[in-house]
Amino acid sequence: MKKKPLIISTDPGIDDIAAMTISLFAKKLDVRMIVPTWGNVALEYTLQNTLNLEQFLHTKVPVVVGANQPLVAPMISAAAVHGQTGIAGFDFEQANDDLVKPGLAATLMANEIENSPAKVTLLGIGPLTDFALLLKQYPAVKQNTEQIVIMGGNIGRGNHSPLAEYNIAGDPEAAQVVFHSGLPIKVAPLEIGNKAHLTPEQMQQVKECGNVGKMLYSLFSHIHEPDGDPRIKIFDPTAVGILLHPEMYTMKRAHVEIELRGQFTYGASVIDFMDQGNANSEIATDVDLAQFAKWFINSIKTAEQGRE
Repeated sequence: MKKKPLIISTDPGIDDIAAMTISLFAKKLDVRMIVPTWGNVALEYTLQNTLNLEQFLHTKVPVVVGANQPLVAPMISAAAVHGQTGIAGFDFEQANDDLVKPGLAATLMANEIENSPAKVTLLGIGPLTDFALLLKQYPAVKQNTEQIVIMGGNIGRGNHSPLAEYNIAGDPEAAQVVFHSGLPIKVAPLEIGNKAHLTPEQMQQVKECGNVGKMLYSLFSHIHEPDGDPRIKIFDPTAVGILLHPEMYTMKRAHVEIELRGQFTYGASVIDFMDQGNANSEIATDVDLAQFAKWFINSIKTAEQGRE
């Protein structure tokens, strides 16, 4: 089986931890590089969280230090949801920086893409700052980039502001660059994460998946949703699901623009399903919840087996 080369941009964050865990042990993926960026919490935490996770999982994927702030917008934070360090609920052993590859993220990503025998997929599960810098500074990488898969954006209401989803609102200018890149883009929007939840019984199954399952169970048990919703919603792994099992989703083509000027709508994702002539993305509009939950639990079992 030929594995898909993958570069992950992430801001861990609890659900990022789950998405990375699944990706690192997915038989169809070859994770070439992880680029922690600012996002849910500051870069110093997201970087350390990434290193701590890899040490816990016994993986050795190179880590490249990403952006420490948005291109233009003021920084925002989701510490109230994920905890001050981004991973409230589980005490990872502190890792050293042996996996950190020195250099600028855009340059190192460009080198990896240009030298890859197979086209590389970009997985964005945080603000898209580093991918925007990559595409602006090294536009030639588009020739060897297969697609960009994103968890972000919203069809209806937002979770950062009434009309903006957090990952896009974090760096709207970067998101606009990415959506105008001309590359194939697939999106798991906020609505899919809201639907792709696990029941308490299913979370118990996760807990029973060895040390990896216990780690994720502990983390997800400490998420505090701003709306008080008690369900365990699985946001970032929905993007990994699109990459690995697109049959779980209903996808619709759409033209996407990011609002950059609105006083009350800054960072909103304007997703137009009617403008098919200018469609620049495929948007997940539904997910088979039973199939998703089964895949998620099985993926944690696979990770536990791979870790050992």
